[in-house]
Amino acid sequence: MRSRVYLFWAVVAASLAFVQLLAARLPTKEDSRLQPIFNSNRVWNAIATTNDGRAFVAFPGVEGPGGAQVEELTPDGQGKAYPDLAWNSWAAGHGLDNVFVHVNALRIGPDGALWIVDAGAPGLGQPAVAGAARIFRFDLATNKLARVYPLTPAVTAQSYIDDIRFNGRTAYITDAGAPALIVLDLDSGQVRRVLDNEASTTSKRPMYADGKLLRTPDGKPLHVHADQLEVSPDGHYLYFQPASGPLARIETQYLDDPKLAAADLAKHVQKNWVETPTTGGTAIDANGTIYLSDANQRRILTISPEGKVATLIADPRLIWVHAMWIDRDGNLWMPATQLNLTPGFNRGRQKVRYPVNIYKLSIGVGPPANDHP
Repeated sequence: MRSRVYLFWAVVAASLAFVQLLAARLPTKEDSRLQPIFNSNRVWNAIATTNDGRAFVAFPGVEGPGGAQVEELTPDGQGKAYPDLAWNSWAAGHGLDNVFVHVNALRIGPDGALWIVDAGAPGLGQPAVAGAARIFRFDLATNKLARVYPLTPAVTAQSYIDDIRFNGRTAYITDAGAPALIVLDLDSGQVRRVLDNEASTTSKRPMYADGKLLRTPDGKPLHVHADQLEVSPDGHYLYFQPASGPLARIETQYLDDPKLAAADLAKHVQKNWVETPTTGGTAIDANGTIYLSDANQRRILTISPEGKVATLIADPRLIWVHAMWIDRDGNLWMPATQLNLTPGFNRGRQKVRYPVNIYKLSIGVGPPANDHP
């Protein structure tokens, strides 16, 4: 019986791979609605903007050591290490005070502060540095560190902390290295690890970009566990998924209940709420529409609150759009990171075609207030 089950899932995996390859029909025509805003000779993977025009970006360091991990950009795109160069100068064996080990995400929170996610490991698939997985909150009025949230009680030696979203005085965090979600109480700082190795947080199928199977430097198929996440504008649902999909959702009331047993919590997850392709990033607007990048077809999909999927834009320049951002003026910011062409995703080969661009598209809807101003 066990061999039959194994054969069944092997056939399913092969079928999914075949479908992904057939579906990789790349756009050839540039869409005039897409506006190039910033470009860089390094790979950046996140952008966040304030209502008064400040812009912050994060660099995952895929080119190797050197360069700031967080920069603030001038209007003409020139970057300066944020909050200063010392914060961006950690080296193996050094202390962890007032320094980033490996920034994977950043965003402006609903409080107007800059929140920075330290993955806690030098890279995806690399051993975590003890005590390095943290969330930093910076006061943008002073550019000073306001608080550090250690995640140590909720991480493992394989953890790679990915991203964060807010819901009142609670934050939800994804672990892309050791599949799980982390629930953070923003007042007490207490953390809980939930949906640990659960099906909805675990990558179980191959990842594709531009029709190609993504592989690690040692040639193994790439797996990125719990990655994208969004909170509905009313705070009722958390949507989340591994990078290979599918998109799941759960009512936040269950995530927020520390007394709920792990098995009971898992029963409340809608594990296949929407079928999604390999995804670089998501965003959500004030109407509850989710924006999701399709890394295999260089397009941005929309998912309605009812789960209906549509194509917003397809453009040959949208190569692995990562962490998207919606500003108050109703613009969708899209870093076209080309991560699929970096060594960690491309069997150790560097194929990035510089510069790496950040684009903007008017969508006519701003962000939900529970996400950011």
